[in-house]
Amino acid sequence: MAVSRLEINFVRLLSRCEAMASEKRDEGEWRLEKFVAALEEMLSQIRKDNRKPAPELMIEYSRKVDFLKGLLETEKLSSPTEKALANQFLAPGRTPTISKERTPVTKTVHLQTQARYTGEMRSELLGKAALTTSDSDDIYPRKRKGSASDDKQSAAELDAVLQHHNNMQEKLAEEMLRLTQNLKNNTLAAQNVIRQDNQTLSHSLKFADHNFEKLKTESDRLEQHAKKSVNWLLWIMLIFVCFTFISMILFIRIFPRLR
Repeated sequence: MAVSRLEINFVRLLSRCEAMASEKRDEGEWRLEKFVAALEEMLSQIRKDNRKPAPELMIEYSRKVDFLKGLLETEKLSSPTEKALANQFLAPGRTPTISKERTPVTKTVHLQTQARYTGEMRSELLGKAALTTSDSDDIYPRKRKGSASDDKQSAAELDAVLQHHNNMQEKLAEEMLRLTQNLKNNTLAAQNVIRQDNQTLSHSLKFADHNFEKLKTESDRLEQHAKKSVNWLLWIMLIFVCFTFISMILFIRIFPRLR
């Protein structure tokens, strides 16, 4: 099926949005958000179009638009920890948008944002650790000689916090994977039930068609038989009329009228 003009414009705008998402943007940048809103409107129009693409391609388009929308919402969060956690739930595209791409741009953007938010979270934790160390030095000036050991302890605590966050993210990922597997199993079970119902319906339709053909044949035979019966009755009546007429003539000949 030929690609519609609306889908071509959608793919161009989607590729442009992915390129903007992969670049570093200013804080007051507003074009990407407007473009993503336009992508949502175009996607809804494509769903209503008669020449819409295959269902797998529609799912991929929706996946990429949802990723860009989630990316913008993640950037609006205030805490780097919240950004890193929300970024874990984003699902990038699986296939390239245009033929020139070797890997999906959304996947690259997802990895870049994940690394950036992890770095921001590490910087925030290091800043808090440094602030705590400076406050303790102001309160206890005699313990400044042990700053090296405090830095090591802060680094160890930071690694423990990061490890804790990584473990939480792994648990969330495992939980999402389990839920996805359950959803897949339920979908497969529903597909099997629907397939069996379709087979039963097809068998019933074939049986109904066969009965209809038999009924039509019997109706034709009955109609022909009725026509034959009418013809025989007509001939019998004609023979009877002729016989009556001849009998009356003979009767008149044999028994003349009395004078």
